[in-house]
Amino acid sequence: MRTCRGVRRTIVALLVAVAAAVFAPAAHAAGPAPHYLMTAFTNSSESNMYVYDSANAASFALVRANAYTPPSGLIRDPSVMRHTDGYYYLVHTTNWTGDTIGFARSADTVSWTFLRNVTVGLNGATGSTWAPEWFKDSDGSIHVIFSASTTGTAGQFRPYRITATNSALSSWSTPVALGIPANYIDSFVVKTGSTYHNFLKNETTKYIEHATATSLTGPWTFTGTGNWAGWGSGLEGPALTQLADGRWRLYFDNYSGGRYYYADSSNLASFGAKVELAGLSGTARHFTVLREDAGDTTAVPTGNRSLRSANFPDRYVRHRSQLAYIDPLSASSSLADRQSATFTVGAGLAHSGCYSFQSVNQPGYYLRHYNLRLTLQRDDGSAIFKGDATFCGRAGLAGGGTTSFESYNLPGRYLRHYNYEMRLDLRATTSVFASDASFTVTTPLA
Repeated sequence: MRTCRGVRRTIVALLVAVAAAVFAPAAHAAGPAPHYLMTAFTNSSESNMYVYDSANAASFALVRANAYTPPSGLIRDPSVMRHTDGYYYLVHTTNWTGDTIGFARSADTVSWTFLRNVTVGLNGATGSTWAPEWFKDSDGSIHVIFSASTTGTAGQFRPYRITATNSALSSWSTPVALGIPANYIDSFVVKTGSTYHNFLKNETTKYIEHATATSLTGPWTFTGTGNWAGWGSGLEGPALTQLADGRWRLYFDNYSGGRYYYADSSNLASFGAKVELAGLSGTARHFTVLREDAGDTTAVPTGNRSLRSANFPDRYVRHRSQLAYIDPLSASSSLADRQSATFTVGAGLAHSGCYSFQSVNQPGYYLRHYNLRLTLQRDDGSAIFKGDATFCGRAGLAGGGTTSFESYNLPGRYLRHYNYEMRLDLRATTSVFASDASFTVTTPLA
C-alpha cells in the first residue's frame, strides 16, 4: 500500500511540475536584449554590402549577402546608424579617388534604398575621400567624420567632419578639419562624459592610436601611440561599440595579415589582448557594429498561449492564409479557428531572453515580420528568420497588466494591429498606438 501511495505521489508531483513548467511565467526573461547589427564589405566584393547580426558582439551570423549595391561606385567602409525617424542610415566610401561619399537608408536593415552621393567639396576629382563614419554628439547634432587627401591615394590623409543641417540628413555643412595632424586616417570618434575619444590609424607607423579632446575639433592629445596596446602594426579600420555590460569593444582590421580582431576595455584608456573574430576573420572588412536593446524585464508566460487584444477584447491574434490578424474568437468558435489563435510561446529563436511564437496546428511555423507585416512562415534556420521571429516583452504600453512586444532585430518597432491586421510599426506616443500594441497573454483557446 505504501508503494502505491508513493507512486501516486510521484505522479501527482510530476503533473504539478509539468503544469508549472507550462503555465508559470518565463524564467529566462533577463532584461533588455542586446542586438548588434554589422554592415561590412568583404574580401570578395567592395561593391556589395553584407549585413550580419549578433547577440553577443562576438559571434556574428550572416543576415543577407549583397544586401545593398549602390547605383555606381564602391561600398567600402560602410557605417550604419539609426536616426530619430526610425530608419537606418548608411554612409560609405564611393570610390578610390574623388570627393563624394554615399548615403542609403533602410527600414528593416536588409532592404536598402539609395539616397544620394554628397560632394564634400574639399579635394576634387584628383583627391581621395575615404572611411566616412557617423558620429552623434551629446547635443543631438549628427556628423560624418571622414579622411581626405588632396593628392590621391598616396597623399597625406587627415580627418574632417561635415555636420547635418537638417533632420532629413540631406543638407550638410562645409568640411571642418578635426585638428589632427596629417597622415592619419580612419578616425572613429565616441564621446564619454565631456571627453571625445578618437581611435585612428597612423599611416606612417601603421598602428592604431588613441587621442582625446574636450572639443570635436581639438586640440587633441595623443594618449596611446605606437604599439601602446600591444596589438602590433598593420592595422586599420577601428570601430567601437559599447557592450550591454558597459565595456567597450574595439574592432580592427589586420589588413597586413588578412585577419580581423577585437579588444575590450572598461575605460577606453587600456585594452585587453586582441581576440580574433571567429567566423568572419579573413572575410569581412572595415565595418561598424551598432548596438540596440529591445524589451525590458517583463516576463511572458510560456507554453501554449493565446494573445487577446487590449482594446478589442473579443479579438485574438490568429493566422489566416499565413497572415496574422486579430479576429473575434471565443470558446464556441470552431476548433480550427481556436487552434489558429493558439501559439507555443518559447525562448526567442535569436535571443533566449525574448520570445518566439510557434503555431500549434502548423508545427515548425512561427510568427515573423516580413516587410513589416506579421506572417506565419516555416523556420528555415537562417539568421534573418530567427531575428524576424523573435520579440521581446515589455510592460504593456496601455497598462492594466497587458504586455507589448518589441521586435528583437528592429528595436523601437512593436507588434500592433492596424485595420485588424497585425504588423510591425515604429512606436508612436499616441494612446491609440499604445492600445493597438498591447495584448493580454491568456490561457490557450485550443
